[in-house]
Amino acid sequence: MATTFPHTLVDPFQRQISYLRLSVTDRCDFRCVYCMAEDMQFVPKPQVLTLEELYRVAEAFTGLGVSKIRLTGGEPLIRNNIMSLVERLGRLPGLDELVLTTNGSRLAQLAPALRDAGVRRINISIDSLQPDRFREITRFGDLSAVIAGIDVAVAAGFERIKLNAVILRGRNDDEVLDLVAFAQERGIDIAFIEEMPLGQIDEHSRSLSFCSSAGLQQQIGERYPLLPLGDPTGSDGPARYFRIPGNAGRVGFISPHSNNFCHLCNRVRVTVEGRLLLCLGNEHSVDLREVLRAPGSTRDTLQHAIVAAMALKPEKHHFDHSGEPDILRFMNMTGG
Repeated sequence: MATTFPHTLVDPFQRQISYLRLSVTDRCDFRCVYCMAEDMQFVPKPQVLTLEELYRVAEAFTGLGVSKIRLTGGEPLIRNNIMSLVERLGRLPGLDELVLTTNGSRLAQLAPALRDAGVRRINISIDSLQPDRFREITRFGDLSAVIAGIDVAVAAGFERIKLNAVILRGRNDDEVLDLVAFAQERGIDIAFIEEMPLGQIDEHSRSLSFCSSAGLQQQIGERYPLLPLGDPTGSDGPARYFRIPGNAGRVGFISPHSNNFCHLCNRVRVTVEGRLLLCLGNEHSVDLREVLRAPGSTRDTLQHAIVAAMALKPEKHHFDHSGEPDILRFMNMTGG
């Protein structure tokens, strides 16, 4: 007889977990300076979850009340045969929202197929509109390909598209208004994200390059009237959004340092090697790959491990730029 599990996942602080960020690869065709080292060591392929194992994880979570899954990386669209997984997830019972975060490099080719497969919303990273600067920040990125991907995605008719920009002082902080105008011209959202201290980097000083959401909001507010849309919601993630009158696109700020949003957390992450991370800024985790690959592994055993892991979810993270990072894994390992 099958084990009876709760219909919803609840952590020790009575937060309901309804959102899974599922990493399908730690690899990326960019090496963004705030996300990865230039010379990265990636997970050996035998340690990477197969597409079938990724589907089993998604199926287990939706059976426990998770209604939203975001595919992340690295860059998810470079994973071999990724569309086969997207198509299966798009038909998964109980999944209300299948969404994706991408650097946009392959969207011009894949956006229509993603929409047809059931992806409802998409987040696209873009930190500069200047080709040379974009290449400097991403180390390998082609700005024209990303802009083409954004425009194809807009034409494909996703329910919502959001641009993500990490602003670094002295690097791209002079482009904030240009980025807002770029999003407004297309009627799509843009969110500005405070850099997170994940992974050891030597390329720049995080403390010296830090730009707060409050400072960016003030800068934008001097050009555009920003009408607040309230506190973050579960469906929109941790961004605090503002509306500019006369435009469909919103402007958001994600502030893991200056305006901690942990009390609203409704998510967990699974890395491509199957580690269930209970918090972005802590190391509390459970090895689901071991469960998946154990002899006789079933959906019940996987769900049992997931339910038990909820007890480990901490109340909040404590990000700090003043010293060495407490979290040594890079963002590509965390899963977006």
